[in-house]
Amino acid sequence: MAAPLPDAAPSNWVDRHAPPGLQPWLKLGRFDRPAGIWLLMLPGWQGAALAGAQAGQWPDPWLLLKILAGAALMRAAGCAYNDIVDRDIDAKVARTAGRPIPSGQISVKQAWAFLAACSLVSLAILLTLPPLAIALGVGSLALVAAYPFMKRITWWPQAWLGLTFNWGALLGYAAATGTLGWPAALLYASGVFWTLGYDTIYAVQDLEDDALAGVKSSALRLGGAAPKAVLGFYVASFTLALAAGWMAGLGPLALPPLALYGMHLSRQAARLDVADPGLALALFKSNSLAGLLLFLALVAGMWRGPLGL
Repeated sequence: MAAPLPDAAPSNWVDRHAPPGLQPWLKLGRFDRPAGIWLLMLPGWQGAALAGAQAGQWPDPWLLLKILAGAALMRAAGCAYNDIVDRDIDAKVARTAGRPIPSGQISVKQAWAFLAACSLVSLAILLTLPPLAIALGVGSLALVAAYPFMKRITWWPQAWLGLTFNWGALLGYAAATGTLGWPAALLYASGVFWTLGYDTIYAVQDLEDDALAGVKSSALRLGGAAPKAVLGFYVASFTLALAAGWMAGLGPLALPPLALYGMHLSRQAARLDVADPGLALALFKSNSLAGLLLFLALVAGMWRGPLGL
């Protein structure tokens, strides 16, 4: 049997540069694995970019910075919460047994304190946004709180993660405009299918361990049909992103990066092999680039032509 995949690359910056006493805390917040920060941040950036492009403007750089900080902190808080809830399951899965809580480096009480600190700083950032964005931020807590339990009750926890991780598309749009609309709703739906695809790829790493631990995932449910299903999820994501741009009246310069987004997603689905967990991890990590391509498409759409999209 091949050696289990590490929870983070051995060359990550935390193991190389962080003081030993700080390393368990940074790993609790997954700061050694920045892909998750990108995947939580990018929907918020996309929402802000869509709102700006709809008005023919660049996205507000200060808003983008706030979204980045908030995403990093809330992802850290969410990971700590997930690890608190899943500590017994994590101890049974080779890839996660070394995490700070199941390995005994951080106690549950300490993890709760870490979660509270990250959440309070995130709240301070949220309170600088318009009222609708604040309400959306508070409303997202219900999705976050329920997520760790989804793998116990449904084969589709990845869909719930999609609802949770892409909430920022609505929040970013509302933070920029003070309102919501169909373009934001379509972008959110696009993100849900995007996450359903990439997190199914991610779950391929844990097929055997998840089955032994008795937890559910879309990868387990789909089995050998996972590549075709991921392609279907990604086609839905691309179509909904195109519809969001059309509803917002974006210009034709959005099309080239949007086409690259679609090509990137289709290539992931074509390469996915449920018997190759190492490749699955690499494909999952490449979604930071996919999300950035969609963000660039939305920014480019601010330049309108005579026919729009």
